[in-house]
Amino acid sequence: MSDGRSAPSWPDGEYVTPPAGGQARLTRAEMRRAARTANRRPARGPGRARTRSASGAAGSASRRRPSGKRRFIDYPRAGRRGVRRWLPSWKQLAGLFLTVCGSLLAAVAYAYATVSIPSVNPDTQTQANTFYWSDGSQMAEVGQVDRQNVTLSQVPSAVQWDFLAAENASFYTDPGVDPQGILRAIYHMAEGGEVQSGSTITQQFVKNTYLNQSQTLSRKLDEIMISLKIGGKLSKRQILQGYLNTCYYGRGAYGIEAASEAYYGMPVQRLTVSQGAFLAATVNAPSVMMNADDPQQRAPAVARWKYVLGRMAAIGKISAAQKDRYLRAGFPTPEPMRGRGSMSGQIGYLVQVAEQYVEQHSSISDQQLNEGGYQIHTTFDKHEVAELSSSVAAMRKQHLDPDHRAADRDVQVGAASVDPTTGAVVALYGGDGWDKGHYTDNADSSGVPVGSTFKPFDLAAALDHGAVLSPGAPPSPITPESLFDGDDGIEIKNQQGHYLPDGSDPTGLLHQQNDTPTKWGYITLRKAMEQSVNTPYVQLGEYVGYDNVENEALRAGLLRNTLQYDTAGFYIGTSTPSAIRMADAYGTFADHGIRHQPYSVTEVVHAGARLPGFQAPSGVRAMPASTADTVTGVLQDVVKHGTGTNALALGRPAAGKTGTTDDYKSAWFIGYTPQLSTAVALFKENPKNSGLQSMAGVGGYSKVFGADMPTQVWLGYMTAALQGQPVLSFPAAPHLGQGTNENGAPSPGPSPSPSATPTPSPTPSAPSPTPSLTPCSDIPGGCVSPTPAPSPSQTGVGTTGGLFGPGTGGQGQGVAPGPSMRPRN
Repeated sequence: MSDGRSAPSWPDGEYVTPPAGGQARLTRAEMRRAARTANRRPARGPGRARTRSASGAAGSASRRRPSGKRRFIDYPRAGRRGVRRWLPSWKQLAGLFLTVCGSLLAAVAYAYATVSIPSVNPDTQTQANTFYWSDGSQMAEVGQVDRQNVTLSQVPSAVQWDFLAAENASFYTDPGVDPQGILRAIYHMAEGGEVQSGSTITQQFVKNTYLNQSQTLSRKLDEIMISLKIGGKLSKRQILQGYLNTCYYGRGAYGIEAASEAYYGMPVQRLTVSQGAFLAATVNAPSVMMNADDPQQRAPAVARWKYVLGRMAAIGKISAAQKDRYLRAGFPTPEPMRGRGSMSGQIGYLVQVAEQYVEQHSSISDQQLNEGGYQIHTTFDKHEVAELSSSVAAMRKQHLDPDHRAADRDVQVGAASVDPTTGAVVALYGGDGWDKGHYTDNADSSGVPVGSTFKPFDLAAALDHGAVLSPGAPPSPITPESLFDGDDGIEIKNQQGHYLPDGSDPTGLLHQQNDTPTKWGYITLRKAMEQSVNTPYVQLGEYVGYDNVENEALRAGLLRNTLQYDTAGFYIGTSTPSAIRMADAYGTFADHGIRHQPYSVTEVVHAGARLPGFQAPSGVRAMPASTADTVTGVLQDVVKHGTGTNALALGRPAAGKTGTTDDYKSAWFIGYTPQLSTAVALFKENPKNSGLQSMAGVGGYSKVFGADMPTQVWLGYMTAALQGQPVLSFPAAPHLGQGTNENGAPSPGPSPSPSATPTPSPTPSAPSPTPSLTPCSDIPGGCVSPTPAPSPSQTGVGTTGGLFGPGTGGQGQGVAPGPSMRPRN
């Protein structure tokens, strides 16, 4: 039916029955769109059917009619066809950009708020200890990593700017990151290339100190965040200092101090602008620059060096004229690459002595020393250490043939040389070397009896304290001209007039022996010293008293724990001081009675600061100058007329004493000039069996005396060490007169002698370039050695004492050194 009104027209000319509730209402926008759509469509043909099934019409309408619900993001865009449907509007683009930027800012803010500065990577703090010769050149580096941290104040300002100009000229003004560099790195990563650094000096410091060298995006993001945050914790100078100390420069060198030593053999303080420019270049490509000393591989190094100098001029840190002057001077070619200081040869012993001295004279513990970072300047003279080693080698080559003569096996040498005016240990010989498995330092170990080289302390004590020649009598004055019985096998009395007992003798009394049965009769103490006759000095020691002799030796510089207890043998050398201590104690005689404690370290620097406690020890008066000069005069006669005549070949005034012990288990020569005091010990010990062995037959000698091989080592070394130094004389000994004779001695007059006194040999006018020694058999009177009275058996060499007192060193060749002594190279 129809009520005469026409139904409303919907799009596509379809009629739709409105809902029961009444006619559907359209919004104005929907009505406008419907009208536009109807107007755009062409008219239908007059004969075309306009009716559809009710169900079909309703379905079409529901598909094409707007739903009336708007989407939050109109994409793909409604009402658009073709390409325009997929092109976002400007509003959508702006919204997307703002969303991305906001998300990134939020992520950065979150990362900055949550990231924390991690603990310093302990590997970056690992350093080596560097040891220096007395001339300042590097002797050795001990440690797993070649690094020596320095303060920024130790790096010349111009060298600092070499690095800043090359790597990050805006360092002092930038926030710690380089946005352009970061974008460049992201671009390379987006292209699929390797992760780029794009790093400032702050970022490189963070990477080296807190992170690692991995090339990952996460590590890079951590580096950026920490770099932005580190400025609140560290100053720019602290960051630059850390950067210079943690960079790798090639040649195994970490840190600018190690690099300066590796490339130019000098501390960083002495670097020039030109040298600093090259070191700044090495950071960029260390594997290339490390070979810059090779002319065939120098081109890239020169190019980068020029670039750094150009940058220095560009930022105004040097003038153009200065740059041209550096360029005209030429590329600062580094020294040839060399290995780190080796612990072979004598170096291991030198380092060990210096380390022990540092620990003994500071609060530095062994653990702290092992952590590294110490610069230790020593007293050791590179030239003199080499000469001492060469002299030992020459003696071995001339006399010892262990491959063909069994007696020559396991023969060892220990030697030390001290400046008597200061106590500085200038050279030592500790053995074959750590690289040969010999870890016990023969120069600084006790265990080798010193024999007759102890007699000068007997004489000095007698000069200072006198001798009790009769029971209950006051001490009588003694001089070198006092007469004592020198015959072999005499009985020895003490101050109470009692004869010393000896349970091994059939008579129950001690009969002191000499090396030969010569009937010397009563001879002067001077003569007994010259010919190394035992009996006068054993009897003298008993009359002077053990305490007086012991204290004289202690004041001269020996250590109590190396001195033998109260026996007759004590006075003729059953004590076992080290070569260092004996050289130093003889130095007390050389310096007119002033004792200087031996020392081996002059300066220790850590973290740029000099540590206290390493000043040269002050000299103290140990004995009157008259006593010291008198002993020196007697020891000069030993060299001129006695068992030490082989030392005359030195060609300058010298004083000294030979020493040989029972069964030839050790042989010594200790001699000095005003400039140098040197002790040499020869002994034999099987590394598998502790205890000294007899040296009979060593070197082809039936009896081994201090006058032979030890004196040869001393002479060869002293000739080279003193070359070019002025010839100095000792002061004349004071005239002390006859002194008191032992009871029973004849009245003053010429003392009996089995033979005429040897005529003094003329002093050569110049040192002999190739010193030769006279065998003891050709010396008038022979080389008389002491035969100590029976005493407890001596321990073998190896108790490390000498300079520092007893330690825990092994016997013979010893055991491998512990952590503080291990070779770390």
